[in-house]
Amino acid sequence: MTTNSTSIARRKPSFNYPVRAHCAALALLLSCSAHAATGTLEKIAQSGVMTIGYQLAPPFSYQDDKQRPIGYTIDICMKVVEAIKRETKRSDLTVKYAVVTPVTSFTTLINGEIDLECANTANTSAHRMRAAFTIPTFISVTRLMVRDGSNIRSIYDLNGKTVNTTWGSRGEVIFDELNLNRTLHGSNLITNDFDGSFSIMETDKADAFITDDVLLYSMRAASQNPSKYVVTKDALTLESLSLMFRKDDPAFKKLVDTEVARIITQGEIYPIYRKWFESPIPPKQINLKLPMDYLLRDSFKTPTDWVPVLK
Repeated sequence: MTTNSTSIARRKPSFNYPVRAHCAALALLLSCSAHAATGTLEKIAQSGVMTIGYQLAPPFSYQDDKQRPIGYTIDICMKVVEAIKRETKRSDLTVKYAVVTPVTSFTTLINGEIDLECANTANTSAHRMRAAFTIPTFISVTRLMVRDGSNIRSIYDLNGKTVNTTWGSRGEVIFDELNLNRTLHGSNLITNDFDGSFSIMETDKADAFITDDVLLYSMRAASQNPSKYVVTKDALTLESLSLMFRKDDPAFKKLVDTEVARIITQGEIYPIYRKWFESPIPPKQINLKLPMDYLLRDSFKTPTDWVPVLK
């Protein structure tokens, strides 16, 4: 995996949430007027350029050995791009890419730096206040990764422990809530991206890492010593992952929803899934060997953008 040099481990300050909320609100106020008059399709048609945001979160989205974006969600987005080309009559459409994080993905989307995020962002009620989502393309379970022999089996074994999460991720929110409500007296060591978070585990600076189980399996498989790490069985949350785009843009949402529904109902989603979850993937040709879960398979029978209300 590619390690981002900007990954910085830090203890979470008590004022983090108010500052973050203020910055998000300010960014929204400054940018909404600029994009309200021009929808995404019109913007793309006029400029001939579309920018896709992606995270370094294999196998959903990451970089190959030539730093080109690849992954499960990237493949789905490429089909959406073809639909956008047809709709805008821009066969010459230029597609650009920008690496984002769980925090920067929202601000770069809102201010127009990216038009579509193709990663592993969860469609939660909190996220829907800031962005719009399409039909879920994956159902994720949040779990713990610990070192083998640590005797940590669940969140309740983290009393007084140091936990690592990624800034702006669901794992950060989950641990902070449980740490407060269950009085765990734990410490949250935060990094800027998923690669940085796993490096904290590799250097033994944290007792556990909380994030999507697929990311945990992927990082463990790519590590120098996979047998050193264990992914716990207890599920902390169950979430729908979706492509993300700007709110209040019904024309763009309709196009993306229609294309994603077509990919699912015509069965094109299944070979894409097998390619990234059941086959060797670059750069190390690791096979995650994760057959499609029954929850995801059932959701594909009647694709819809409705999801349960989650925090």
